[in-house]
Amino acid sequence: MVSENLPSMRLLMSYIIFMLMAACSNKTENRKPNILFIFTDDQNAENLGIAGNPYIQTPTIDQLAMEGTRFTNTYVMGGFHGAICMTSRAMLFSGKNFFKVRDQLNNVPTMTMDFAKAGYTTFGTGKWHNEKEAFEASFQQAKNVYLGGMADHYAIELRDYDSEGKLNNPVKKGYSTEIFADSAIDFIRSQKEAENPFFCYVAFTAPHDPYSPEATYIDYYPDGTIPLPGNYKPFHPFQFDDLTVRDENLAGWPRKPEVIQMILSDYYALVTHVDHHVGRILKVLEETGQLENTIIVYTADNGLAVGSHGLLGKQSLYEHSIKVPLIIKGPGIPSSKELDAFAYIHDLYPTLAELVGLPLKEALDGRSLVPVILGEKTSVRDALFTAYRNTVRAIRKDDWKLIRYPERDYTQLFDLEKDPLEINNLAENPTFIDQKEQLLALLAKEQIDAQDTVKLKAAVIKPMAYNPDTLKRSPDRWQPEYTIKRYFEEN
Repeated sequence: MVSENLPSMRLLMSYIIFMLMAACSNKTENRKPNILFIFTDDQNAENLGIAGNPYIQTPTIDQLAMEGTRFTNTYVMGGFHGAICMTSRAMLFSGKNFFKVRDQLNNVPTMTMDFAKAGYTTFGTGKWHNEKEAFEASFQQAKNVYLGGMADHYAIELRDYDSEGKLNNPVKKGYSTEIFADSAIDFIRSQKEAENPFFCYVAFTAPHDPYSPEATYIDYYPDGTIPLPGNYKPFHPFQFDDLTVRDENLAGWPRKPEVIQMILSDYYALVTHVDHHVGRILKVLEETGQLENTIIVYTADNGLAVGSHGLLGKQSLYEHSIKVPLIIKGPGIPSSKELDAFAYIHDLYPTLAELVGLPLKEALDGRSLVPVILGEKTSVRDALFTAYRNTVRAIRKDDWKLIRYPERDYTQLFDLEKDPLEINNLAENPTFIDQKEQLLALLAKEQIDAQDTVKLKAAVIKPMAYNPDTLKRSPDRWQPEYTIKRYFEEN
């Protein structure tokens, strides 16, 4: 939790940051830093060039990371249902763990509410997958807001504020990524001569499916040029939850290698398109003289499997589904710095508050990452606890990770240093019995601390075996002709 009385050294360092921020330009003198918060949808932490992926092109975001600080172990804590993003966004805005906030933000104090009370002009554009009323309470200004989980990027229904500050009826306008970037750009330009700092929240719907890139980005990555994940499987080796959840219906079964490569080509194109428009936003920040006094955050709501472990979605606790990128850049924040400290995305609420000197009166579950950023500490937590529905629990400490499936009475144990793709389960290896028992005990403790009441062994044990051939796969109503033809009809 974040204390109201921060240690004196942290206050001193925060003061130094303020002095650096205030000195950036005459126009921003004596003004707190702006916040530009860029939030992508379903972006795996490894899908950036700066993360060591040689196949994807993300020059703008890579440069942002080189000019700022990149956290390499950032996670979403989990979710109560298949729409992980509802819970992750609720955690981000509330600073609470999901056992307390679940996916409901109505009548919950949010991050942007606190910034507005401190004199910030708050603006939101893009995806909002929580209550409409919560958005209206959290943002003073808004343009092109999408209420929902997913939509065809070419036919997304967007809302603006009416004269009473309420989101009006939706209108279809154009390609989502470009529209959201345009909205952010217009807002940033409008703030050039403003007296108050701003908090600009840009929530892209990409690279979430449908995997239908903007026309000029189709074939940007030719089919077959992106290799399969190192942990690719045609189907998951055992049943641990509902394997017909929506995300798993985006391609046929079993997972054909050529189809997974098609999806990766389209998915990477969506990410590269986002990168282009992030560049446009940053360019306008610079042109308007506001870049040097702006803290920029780039992160995502959750990861994605895209063929790893035979899965397509994010409804698991493997690294590919819960680990997200996190980059923070701004005056006083070290450049070209990589930190392996454990972080949750709901740590960003108290982190940003401390960076701008905003006192928090309410106790949060998220922990400020400022002492890690400033080099005062190597971490703010020793372990990471994650959960999905009542069916999966996981704990990570150092490079060891344990995944527990209560309804199957099954355990996985991975040494992530030697096995980052989570292929070799060591749970039944007698050499690692002590490690397994220690992590199980730590998992139980973390459950208590998080107010998680799920037993690590269910009263009724369900079978792990299943027949993949019996699982029907068909595209949902959101899939456009482009993806239906590529992933189903041609294969």
